[in-house]
Amino acid sequence: MPVITSIEDLKRLHQRRTPRMFYDYAESGSYTEQTFSENVSDFSKIRLRQKVAVDMSDRYTGGTMLGENVTMPVALAPVGFTGMQSADGEIKAARAAEAFGVPFTLSTMSICSIEDVAAHTTKPFWFQLYVMRDEEFVDNIIERAKRAGCSALVLTLDLQILGQRHKDLKNGLSAPPRLTIPNIINMATKPQWCMGMLGTKRRSFGNIVGHAKGVGDLSSLTSWTNEQFDPKLDWDKIARIREKWGGKLVLKGVLDADDARRAADFGADAIVVSNHGGRQLDGALSSIRILPSVVRAVKGQTEIWIDSGIRSGQDVLKAIAMGADAAMIGRAYIYGLGAMGQQGVTKALQVIQKELDITMALCGERDIRNLGAHNLLVPQDFEGNWA
Repeated sequence: MPVITSIEDLKRLHQRRTPRMFYDYAESGSYTEQTFSENVSDFSKIRLRQKVAVDMSDRYTGGTMLGENVTMPVALAPVGFTGMQSADGEIKAARAAEAFGVPFTLSTMSICSIEDVAAHTTKPFWFQLYVMRDEEFVDNIIERAKRAGCSALVLTLDLQILGQRHKDLKNGLSAPPRLTIPNIINMATKPQWCMGMLGTKRRSFGNIVGHAKGVGDLSSLTSWTNEQFDPKLDWDKIARIREKWGGKLVLKGVLDADDARRAADFGADAIVVSNHGGRQLDGALSSIRILPSVVRAVKGQTEIWIDSGIRSGQDVLKAIAMGADAAMIGRAYIYGLGAMGQQGVTKALQVIQKELDITMALCGERDIRNLGAHNLLVPQDFEGNWA
């Protein structure tokens, strides 16, 4: 087993071991990828304050998310195509999260179905919903999530229209992958991935094929998904979904203080400050630069989580010190999954927790709940002075 010291190590292994189209799917943003890049680089502009001659023993990195106890305030974010990064990838990631003690969120666009993941785990997981034009499909998938015992619904608000990701178009992204000559040549260099895929029956979108009207195979799935994301999603439709769900509701994709206020007034149990990992509105500000304004607007009214750009435990610490209650990670665990399967997801979580724990100690803190602005040095113009 290679020595893994950082998420970057897992990323390099992921690139070596996973077909190009699926690595590129994870490691890309829309259009110029400005927002995708700044999600990460803006964290580096924040500095940490070192404190010495303080008791650093008996440190605590735990907490709660939606009332659920967590080993650290980090959840695995919903990621589509996860089962194409590694065979049965959603099951592997969910098992790793359960064993580690953090929440796992299953995407609507997952390869393994809700029922598959429920059958291979012992604790409730969360389900992420994309709102489709087909209300019958939406109602049915909500009922399926309820029957599977999902403990929260994560409603994504920033994908009513699909942002263009150049790499996906050029690679001909699909699940299963199209057997073009370039794809066959590339997959031939990934024998471990190929063996895993040959050994599983889960190679397409398990939540959709056989569940949506008229979708029985890959060809019909492609046309269905191209037409189905609902551009009319508004607060009335969100209210309808909340009524159908009846449980804990998380609103993901908030990138504006006014929207955060509306979400809090609406009664969301948590909001996620997120720009979809830079995969939707390119040119939007990074999540970490938006976070302070959202904290000022709704702190204490709802849980505030952050997603997009987190690649380390230090990033988690910075976000929490700036007022977030928790974080969601997507690419960081996908790198681990593509690199080493379930073991790689566990390693990603271990790396992040260890970095969080050690950094917290060197900042003079023993309890993650005591983190705050006093632990950071933030540039005076960090949020920007925009006209």
